[in-house]
Amino acid sequence: MPMEPRTNQPELWKKGQQVVANYNFPGSSKEDLPFKKGDLITIINNTKDVNWYKGKNESGQEGMVPATYLQKRKEVQLHAMPWFHGKIKREDSEELLRPREDGLFLVRESVNYPGDFTLSVCHKQKVEHYRIIYKHNKMTIDEESYFENLAQLVEHYTKDADGFNNNKVHETSKFSPVNMFNMIMVYFRSMRHPNLVQLIGVVIGDTIQLVTEFMGKGNLVEYLRSRGRSVITKKDQIDFTDDICSAMQYLESKDLVHRDLAARNILVNDNNTAKVSDFGLAKYGDYSAEGGKFPIKWTAPEALRDNKFTNKSDMWSFGILLWEVYSFGRVPYPRIPLSDVVMHVERGYRMEAPDGCPQEIYNIMMQAWEIDPKQRPTFKQVLEKLNNLRATTV
Repeated sequence: MPMEPRTNQPELWKKGQQVVANYNFPGSSKEDLPFKKGDLITIINNTKDVNWYKGKNESGQEGMVPATYLQKRKEVQLHAMPWFHGKIKREDSEELLRPREDGLFLVRESVNYPGDFTLSVCHKQKVEHYRIIYKHNKMTIDEESYFENLAQLVEHYTKDADGFNNNKVHETSKFSPVNMFNMIMVYFRSMRHPNLVQLIGVVIGDTIQLVTEFMGKGNLVEYLRSRGRSVITKKDQIDFTDDICSAMQYLESKDLVHRDLAARNILVNDNNTAKVSDFGLAKYGDYSAEGGKFPIKWTAPEALRDNKFTNKSDMWSFGILLWEVYSFGRVPYPRIPLSDVVMHVERGYRMEAPDGCPQEIYNIMMQAWEIDPKQRPTFKQVLEKLNNLRATTV
């Protein structure tokens, strides 16, 4: 006889949701799906009876399961976890862990075992991958040490290297807490600046969803187009550009390259503060991406030609963004077909200043569009100029 389940009202489960067995259930008919305490069940759909669902186990077997025998799988709280990278492939995780510094690691959602996680760790110039097993509603690597969540598991192995002794690893390095901040790609949750959109939380389900601070006025390009000259003042324009440059100077100081800087990726809050968003392409240091597709009108010539991105290519994009701000959201390179933009730019063509654009701002644009990246200013240098302009603009 199975242990009696709780008699309280069963929770409502959604299709695809993973739940954990609180009790053993042997089943009472051929339609039932037997399970043991701690088993992971995926909800397929509900039934007319709120006490029963159709579910499947990790082996793919399907059947009816009693709701009162189950509980919600514990949420993985990703608070302050710059090492979590969501659902990425094995080879992508190995690329992210260059250089192969012993102890450098990341946690990713498993591709082969959906809903589970994998710990990828550098050791002796190689990357070892450990499946994080979900058992008895807890997490483990070796089925000896169990943890309530990912944070506890990672904290444990930053202090103790046990659990990693297998045929491939003879002397596993202990993790260093410092390595958490040495990742090649960093969740922008760990980046703190008043002009960067802040991540509040992460929701893990069929997809990973980011919860950010509320930015009531939406993205900058739509804001510029919808308000126009009758609403947006020169003071607003210099405020926006100064805010953005301040965020980019911060990223530059961290050697972080955004790679997709454009007005569409700037958000505006109810206080009219502009914040840089969309770090989906962001990466530390110089970065190249074979076969990548990039927004041609915003991307520096050397990045389009050689797939090489730096803070200097971000500066080129910032020049285009300035043009967007002072043209009230117009699409760059008007009247030039997209297929001809690169040719024109490489031959020396540069967009004219938008109507009403201050000469000082247009000078910054032209400096940002120097064909030689080394000749372009840094964000720190541009920020100094914008701060002076901001102080004198009313």
